[in-house]
Amino acid sequence: MSLHTPPSNEAKAALAAQQRISTISSITISILATLLLGLLLYLVNLVVTVKKEPTFLTSLPQAVQEPDKPSKPKIANQVPKRPSLPTPALTPDFTPELSTPDMVVPTPPADAPLVTFIEFDEPESEFQDILEDTLEPYQNLPTSMKKRCSKEERLARLNESGGNEACEDAVVRSLQHFARTQAENGAWHNESNYPVGYTGLALLSFLGHCETTTSPNFGHEVEKAIAFLVNVSMKNEGRLGSDFNNNHWPYEHAICTYALAEAYTLCKNDGVNLSQNLEEAVRRSANFIIQNQDKQLGGWGYGYTQTGKAGAHVDTSVSCWQLQAIKAAAFTNIEGIKRPDTAAMKGLEYLASAQLRNGAFQYTSHGGSPTMTGGAVLCFQQWGKGSRSQAKKGIAYIDQSIGFDFHGTESDLYAHYYYGQALMNVGGSYWTKYNALFRDSLLGAQLADGTYQQPGDGGPINGVATESYSAQSPAAIHYRTALATLMLEVYYRFLPTSFSQ
Repeated sequence: MSLHTPPSNEAKAALAAQQRISTISSITISILATLLLGLLLYLVNLVVTVKKEPTFLTSLPQAVQEPDKPSKPKIANQVPKRPSLPTPALTPDFTPELSTPDMVVPTPPADAPLVTFIEFDEPESEFQDILEDTLEPYQNLPTSMKKRCSKEERLARLNESGGNEACEDAVVRSLQHFARTQAENGAWHNESNYPVGYTGLALLSFLGHCETTTSPNFGHEVEKAIAFLVNVSMKNEGRLGSDFNNNHWPYEHAICTYALAEAYTLCKNDGVNLSQNLEEAVRRSANFIIQNQDKQLGGWGYGYTQTGKAGAHVDTSVSCWQLQAIKAAAFTNIEGIKRPDTAAMKGLEYLASAQLRNGAFQYTSHGGSPTMTGGAVLCFQQWGKGSRSQAKKGIAYIDQSIGFDFHGTESDLYAHYYYGQALMNVGGSYWTKYNALFRDSLLGAQLADGTYQQPGDGGPINGVATESYSAQSPAAIHYRTALATLMLEVYYRFLPTSFSQ
């Protein structure tokens, strides 16, 4: 058995003090440990946060960092496009079929166009409310072509130049007629002798109103027409004609080269993805004109037959279309078009050789009708030579000698297609006088369906050249409607200019 001595009061006090110190130390250590643990957790969390930061945001444009916005219709250069039928893809290794000089052009199938354009997926209703008159002029177009591409600009030009809204309405009615009468393969009047040429005239009429493949009203028709003509050009080594046994096919070739070149220029500036075949068709067709210029006379004639060969025939009528075509091709700036300026200067020399002392230009350098005076003057103007004496004398002759009455004998629409453009380019009293002659008379001859009555001179009953149809045949109606439409587009189709650009 052991005995324990009770602790003294001093010992009890020392023990209590030691316990208090131990408790305080424990609490302090706990607090410090907690703070240290908190600090460690904070530092760990900070490191993790930094590691998880999406660093790619700093390398993207600010727009990507903004919240998503509702999608908008895709619009090329502010021009809405209505949905068009699907176009088969272009075969990259397409090789054009070779043809013989006497080959008749087969009608290209409707399901095999060689031109592909950008497609828009939005339904038509999504952009019906986009008004045409809000469009900005196409700044990259040649200067002479800029005012045709918005309704606001067209109406302004009409008002400035003596036209009116009735002219605009008449053009639209005619274009609606062309849209109704186009064949599925993109051509017009396959039953005729000149479907290729008639297609070129209709396409020029659409393009004169700046209707391209993105047009909400006529885009599909324009696209089909371009595809048809590109098919013909590519399948025939650049030649554009309905029947190469018919010596009149140079008219078709030039008209259609003109149309394809304008289509390329307008569509390119319209933001459309163009097929390489359209560019190649323009290049080949323009070069064909240049290469087949008459080496001796400088003009062009039936069958592109050179002087000295059997059947050779060179005239101002055929030559004027070739000069217009290669000017339109020069506007495209496509590489590989061989010296169009040189060919043009030789062509103008030929036209000058057909001019009489009174200023009139005859059908050939040896004589004939003076109805090509307007065409010859226009070609001088287009190639920047409108100040030459030949052009000035031609204008004076036109001003002194011509009149216009749709129901009278002075109603040769083919001649007036040229007169209007030549006089518009000169402007002033020459244009004011002519505008008063032709505008209301032409407007009064349009029928409700957009076509035109037969002119008082009995024609044109012929087509692109000398087609034997009655004046009321669909082809003849198409021909005169196209000429009348191009006449009414003169107010804005080209600006009065030297065409130096």
